[in-house]
Amino acid sequence: MTISMRPLGSRLVIEPIEQEEITAGGIVLPETAKEKPQKGTVLAAGPGDRDDEGKRIPLDVQVGDTVLFAKYSGTEIKYNGKKLLIMRESDILAIL
Repeated sequence: MTISMRPLGSRLVIEPIEQEEITAGGIVLPETAKEKPQKGTVLAAGPGDRDDEGKRIPLDVQVGDTVLFAKYSGTEIKYNGKKLLIMRESDILAIL
């Protein structure tokens, strides 16, 4: 998915990967029983922060990476009918 949103600084736009709605035993989970997602795909990345000399510090995360992030990190937004998260690169725990 390509988006026309460009985050600033070291921020990222992430599409969360939702948990499956049916368990292995065949039980359907309602929305209220699902946990907040902690994995997602990076859709857009900012240019990075600046150091003391004004030079850009490149991000470690790139568009297309699947990342693991803290459960309640980021700001949730709706964009073109999809739930997206905007968060700082420092909120990313790992690249999967």
